[in-house]
Amino acid sequence: MQALHRVALICAIAGLGACGFRLAGSDPLPGILARPYLSVRDPYTDFAREFEHQLKSSGALVQDVRAKSTATIDVTRDVVEQRTLSVSARNIPTEYELTYTVTFAVQGPDRELLAPQTINLSKDYSFEENELLAKEHESDILRRQMARDLVAIAMRRLTSLK
Repeated sequence: MQALHRVALICAIAGLGACGFRLAGSDPLPGILARPYLSVRDPYTDFAREFEHQLKSSGALVQDVRAKSTATIDVTRDVVEQRTLSVSARNIPTEYELTYTVTFAVQGPDRELLAPQTINLSKDYSFEENELLAKEHESDILRRQMARDLVAIAMRRLTSLK
């Protein structure tokens, strides 16, 4: 009976592969991005770290030197801004908006492959003075999630390159 289950599992996996099934977000990068150089101002931002991780997960060999690369991904803007949306009667903020903005372009060896793209996401969250530590943690979580979402958008745009 166990052998029958194994055969059924193998057939199901083979069938999914044969029909072209892929996990969401696993579209292959075009050949021109096989060895990209990632140019970022600050390699330690949430977006920069997640972007490099996703490039590598997609099979790209991120280069340390621009001259060895097949294309350059230039991230010119990677900014998180916080804005107060509302305040209490005592003039204490009660709601904030986080906006994460990224601008990037892709340059091939002899031509521009992708003109500068600006993408941004905004999220708002409530703030309570009594829960300062928890709300700061919530802000960090929102910022990291927005960075992951922005990377997903950027990766979809990169997979559409020819």
